[in-house]
Amino acid sequence: MSMAYLAQPDQQQKLEWLDGGVFAVLLDSAATDGQLTVGRFTVSKDEAPPYHLHTREDEVFMLLKGSALVWSDGEEMELSEGGIVYLPKNVPHGYRITSDRADLLMICTPGGIEGMFRHAGRDLATPRPEGFEISRDRMAEAADLYGQVIVGPPR
Repeated sequence: MSMAYLAQPDQQQKLEWLDGGVFAVLLDSAATDGQLTVGRFTVSKDEAPPYHLHTREDEVFMLLKGSALVWSDGEEMELSEGGIVYLPKNVPHGYRITSDRADLLMICTPGGIEGMFRHAGRDLATPRPEGFEISRDRMAEAADLYGQVIVGPPR
């Protein structure tokens, strides 16, 4: 049985992410009895994950601030502030931030994808190891462990 869960901003794990961005784990699968993961990206212009697909979860993301290009199954779309995208599992997709800064809310169901971010990223509450980077190999390993398939480079 699930219980209500509340996490104030100072209780949410923040991870170093691609291109100096931050991924905050707002709700993880432990907090939602495996039902979903909710995260928030704060990123800069040109941040772009590899073109990929999810084998385990559907993804929804909303662009709270900024603008981006989104690719889904070969189609290119512009996403403006307040826009929302639904990406079903097994559909290749990616995005690239086109504004100077962007703030994205991500919801995935079922939960568990936060493990990939934790594996590849770095908890900002810990000292930064010298030379830390989210390398292509580190990203591929994390993706493989958590049911993500990288199908191409960032767009």
